[in-house]
Amino acid sequence: MNPFAFRFRHARQDVSPLMRGLVAFGSAEMINRVVRILAIVVIARQVSPTIMGVAALALSLFEVVRALANAGIGQRIIAADVDALAATCNTALRLFWCWCLGVAAIQLVLAAGLHLFGMQEIPLMLALLSGVYLFMPAGLVQVFLLMREERFGTIARIATVQNVSDHLLTLLFVLLWPSAWAIVLPKLVTAPVWLVLVRRAKRWVPQHEAGYVPWRTFMGFAVGVLITEMVNVARTQLDKLIVGAVFGVKALGIYYFAFNAGLGITTSFVMALGQILFPYICRADGLADRRRRCRKGLMLALVVFMPVLLLQVCLAPWYVPFIFGAQWTPSAPLVSILGLGAMPMIFAAVASAWLRALDQPGVEAMMSSMATAAALGGLAAFAGWGLLVAAGAYVAGLALILIPGSIWCLRQDAGIVQRMPFKRACA
Repeated sequence: MNPFAFRFRHARQDVSPLMRGLVAFGSAEMINRVVRILAIVVIARQVSPTIMGVAALALSLFEVVRALANAGIGQRIIAADVDALAATCNTALRLFWCWCLGVAAIQLVLAAGLHLFGMQEIPLMLALLSGVYLFMPAGLVQVFLLMREERFGTIARIATVQNVSDHLLTLLFVLLWPSAWAIVLPKLVTAPVWLVLVRRAKRWVPQHEAGYVPWRTFMGFAVGVLITEMVNVARTQLDKLIVGAVFGVKALGIYYFAFNAGLGITTSFVMALGQILFPYICRADGLADRRRRCRKGLMLALVVFMPVLLLQVCLAPWYVPFIFGAQWTPSAPLVSILGLGAMPMIFAAVASAWLRALDQPGVEAMMSSMATAAALGGLAAFAGWGLLVAAGAYVAGLALILIPGSIWCLRQDAGIVQRMPFKRACA
């Protein structure tokens, strides 16, 4: 057999699981985005920037608190040995319930604090959205088992049904009741939909006879992942709080729209890339194979996302007024600027999967913290120059840290492994 033909076929077969996962999430995301754009069009034409700003503030606070639920517990299910899987899932279920109830309590305390400061609608919205955490624990073990089995098509379909239901309900509620509540309520209403779909997709019940792994085995990994998730959500949500504080609620509504129409469109693709890459890297044999898979994942992501990103950024002055209405025309340059933020996030998603597979989430947490500080610092420092310049500084802060930092992590793996105890993350 021709050795070049053999090598090509082997490489194609090696990348095919990654490609299938990207295609599954990409197809689902296309459906989601079509419905999302339809909902945004209706929202943009039915509500004022001030109303959208109130909804943005409530949802931003909700997302900041919800980041606490991403504590790295599920990644241990993906990385567990086969012999320890049942016991790991048993312990994870208990931890999910304890953790999610704790997060719900934190959100209720935050709502009470905001109420004491004289706010009316936003505390009520946060109190209502705390009900989401009552549905999450009963389906999280199943979700991570699906990820472990690399059933990305199933995961993508579930996410699509939930997101499309969210957008359609938002569209309906806005038509019937043009208010901030119409944008917030669907987040809670669709939580039971997600739970039913997840439990149908993966049948699982605790196997008490298998015992439990010590909960402390989750903590070391969880701390690094939790820090990363918190600083990431701070980067994607606190920017809106800064904009609202500096420029006012109306400007926040414009920024929130531009963020969703720009960076928000590609963010979900990038998040899917990280979810797919982690189990893909975990299946590798040895450090060299893992590094090779990382490089393939990065190259594939750039090939797939770059054309879409460039089209989105360059065509914003034309499609924003055409699709969303003439009142949003001034926000087109802002959409283009924020859209550029997807580029460093692609590198960060690959580096995140790589470092978690190496069982080194602490390095990821450090890089994410630096990127968040640079992005939010740039946004605040350049706010006096106007919203466009501030948004450009936000994106520049991301790029200056995440792109060189991610490349360093992928190229300096030997140094990281020598300085930190390497532990094989997967069986």
